[in-house]
Amino acid sequence: MLTDKDFSNDQHGWAEFLPERTPNNSCKGQLRSCWAIVGAGFTGLACARRLAELHPDDEIILLDARAVAQAASGRNSGYVVANSQFGGPYDPEQYDHYSRINRLNRAGLNLLSEQIGKHNIECEWHEKGFYHAVADNTSLKEVGYFTHYLEDLEIPHTVLDQSRLTEKLGTEWYQSGVHVHEGALVQPASLVYGLADSLPENVTLYENSPVINDLNKVTGFPITLHTPDANIVTDNVIVTANFEANKIGLNKRYIIGSTLSGSFTRKLSREELDSLGSLKQWGVLSLHDAGATVRLTQDGRLCVRNTAEFNGGRLLSDQILEQRFDHHRKAFENRFPQLKEVPFEFSWSGVEGVSRNFTNFFQNPKKGLYLTGGFNGSGVSKGTAFGTAMAEYASGEQSILINDCLASSKAEWIPPRPLLDVGVWYTLRQLIKSVGRDG
Repeated sequence: MLTDKDFSNDQHGWAEFLPERTPNNSCKGQLRSCWAIVGAGFTGLACARRLAELHPDDEIILLDARAVAQAASGRNSGYVVANSQFGGPYDPEQYDHYSRINRLNRAGLNLLSEQIGKHNIECEWHEKGFYHAVADNTSLKEVGYFTHYLEDLEIPHTVLDQSRLTEKLGTEWYQSGVHVHEGALVQPASLVYGLADSLPENVTLYENSPVINDLNKVTGFPITLHTPDANIVTDNVIVTANFEANKIGLNKRYIIGSTLSGSFTRKLSREELDSLGSLKQWGVLSLHDAGATVRLTQDGRLCVRNTAEFNGGRLLSDQILEQRFDHHRKAFENRFPQLKEVPFEFSWSGVEGVSRNFTNFFQNPKKGLYLTGGFNGSGVSKGTAFGTAMAEYASGEQSILINDCLASSKAEWIPPRPLLDVGVWYTLRQLIKSVGRDG
């Protein structure tokens, strides 16, 4: 049986920039509810909010194995994607698929924007889109592929050469890129805190309360969830724990956790900020699958995220994270030689759920049990959309949003370890060999 030690946590991430927050109480005793949600990230928070709207007289329990914002929702790079990038040549036969994915992204973006406005959530929301760029000659073709896709789907964008990117970003490192006008940058931990603190009154959030029983072996109805200090009997369980659903017996062999890491500088001085481009904040996503993600935040920090590895779905130890620091540093100094004396202040790792064929999960495996997850690096917007749709689906509603979620492709089987380790090692090795200046 699992314990809370099976859910790694090191207190790093975007929450380090915020005032210390006192977590909600953990779950204790014998409880009974109509609904229980497992996982209080963007997906679980959206699901709880929508369930509360649909069932104002029902008690809803929301569980998280950690304190909120200490899992992926507070450790991503803060990109709220409106339009996904699909690597490689544009395929017109995939037009409907591309459109469906982007409807989901935009639904999540719009839902978050609405909640931020309604509850006055301070989270450095910056809805000006972001940049997709390349630095290596071998990746230049991706600009053409990406532009063809954007043009065919009529997605607002601007193609930029090296000089225009330099003027905006303050670095000559990128050869070419595309500004996609839709999308937002955010301080993700601030957003998670705000969403958690503004939940409807009929939602009770319990933190540091991991579910520890195997839900695949649960029989009978209603369903009983076990945490270290509580038993919860509930009519409906919605699992929004992404790749960690496999720890409680669900989705095994169909999703894994990829561990990423990055570093933040201290706040830049006015003189240092003036050495950068004309924009006060921005985000760059590499058009290479293994390329670096770089941000200038609203509070004047530069952030570089450029490592990915298989670590059994766990965070990196502080010792290993220190080793990755040099890789972050090299990417930073390559891009900003004028700031080579600026130190990093924080480093962090986080885990994203990745399916073999990059699909999403939206399932009802048995009576009273629902599952959604697998957002492959765009969980802020897409996870919000899937969580909202799952609340509606479990309530018997019908909508275009639900239909878009149900249309997700069936996930491909992932082999067990040690075959998994060999396959991931080889895949990552090939990506790293090809990344060149984009790393």
